[in-house]
Amino acid sequence: MLSPPQPSSVSRSVRNSMSSRQQAGIILAAGKGTRMKSDRPKALFEVCGAPMAELVGRAMQGAGADRPVVVIGVCGEEVQGALGEGYDYAWQREQRGTGHAAASASDALRDFDGPVFVAAGDVPLLTSDVFQQLLSRHDEAQAQCTLAVVELDDPTGYGRVIRDDSGRPVRIAEERDASEAERKIREVCVSVYCFDAKTLFRLLPSLSTDNAQGEQYLTDMVEAVAGSGGRVETCFFEEAWLFQGVNDRWQLAQAELALRQRILRRLCEDGVSVVDPATTYVAVDVEVGRDTVLEPMTSIGRGCKIGKNCRIGPSSTIRESTLGDRCVVLMSHLNGAWLENDVRCGPFANLRPGARLHSKSRVGNFVEVKNACLGVAASASHLAYLGDATIGASANIGAGTICCNFDGFQKNRTTIGENAFVGSNTTLIAPVSVGEGAIVAAGSVISHDVPPDSLAIARGQEVIKEQWASKWRRRKEAQSK
Repeated sequence: MLSPPQPSSVSRSVRNSMSSRQQAGIILAAGKGTRMKSDRPKALFEVCGAPMAELVGRAMQGAGADRPVVVIGVCGEEVQGALGEGYDYAWQREQRGTGHAAASASDALRDFDGPVFVAAGDVPLLTSDVFQQLLSRHDEAQAQCTLAVVELDDPTGYGRVIRDDSGRPVRIAEERDASEAERKIREVCVSVYCFDAKTLFRLLPSLSTDNAQGEQYLTDMVEAVAGSGGRVETCFFEEAWLFQGVNDRWQLAQAELALRQRILRRLCEDGVSVVDPATTYVAVDVEVGRDTVLEPMTSIGRGCKIGKNCRIGPSSTIRESTLGDRCVVLMSHLNGAWLENDVRCGPFANLRPGARLHSKSRVGNFVEVKNACLGVAASASHLAYLGDATIGASANIGAGTICCNFDGFQKNRTTIGENAFVGSNTTLIAPVSVGEGAIVAAGSVISHDVPPDSLAIARGQEVIKEQWASKWRRRKEAQSK
């Protein structure tokens, strides 16, 4: 594994971009997540198709923090590779608490002096509205520290908000360090903050490690800011579930359920029908047009765009595909496919990467299409494999047609012209072409090009021997006596 760079290794271009930001963000994603019982870093566990740290980042970006700084540590290269170039990164070389993690971003934000959001990378239900409300409260109060708070009937595990006689928040008492009286407080800090950047990075080094964990708690920034004469404010949220962190697989499943319901409700509000929300799975960035119906047992992954008046499912899976209007996908699997308007797939069609179906084309039951293009109104209705092929408009592909595209060393292409007719149980040995308007007789093995408007027959001659069957049966009966 590559050694992580020193925290000071931030490019000049990155630093220059910091000064032009209105808001900044820090995502704490350096932890291992031991309770997940996995070799994968916790920040990369997916909820509705997206890594949790990305979901937090998207929420921050929606509130104006264009390039949040992701603090990475354990498996940092993997996290950086998964989240990509839309973020800046800072390394936490030693795991010494959330305060130390936030301080690791100081060099990346050296020239920034505005408000900075801070949140953990394992809170996938956060929304842009949460950060916008937090920022509004922070600006209105001209605070140096604003923290999101909720009230819980059972606050076990959360830091309690301690206020002075005037009602000002002055510190956070973590569960392990709180007194019995403090543990009865129901107002808790949910570890989502907005800080004045200069104040944050000035005070972070002063945080104590004199606590049960022997770590620098980010929650101690409340006491540090208040103690230095700064203003600390709280922003109350009734929806405590928005701040639910994920520490184990069950909490991950609960987050998946909550975010999925949010996505499906948004689709319904936009004019999409979801027949059975309990069995319909849609990823975070999917686009679905008005009057489309999502049938039960449908799963639509990231990178999908589906047009208007489509019917998807039941029992269909779509990944990284684009569908036009009025398409029907019945009990089929699409991955990396592109469909124009009025295309019908299924049941049990398998469209693999590179499948391109033009308008009014049809791929029926048990047809597999890979790196192939079907022209307008082309049809392959039954039991075919169309790999590395170009099929012209209005061509008809009979049941059992196989494109033999691989010769053991390379893939070869099959070309079928417009209005061509390929009979059932035909084998096309690529590279080969069938011309426009040509007919290939059923049962043929085609290894040479077929000219336009020609008939190709490549099969053994049929031989009929009358009364042969009855003579054969009599002979067998005699042998068995």
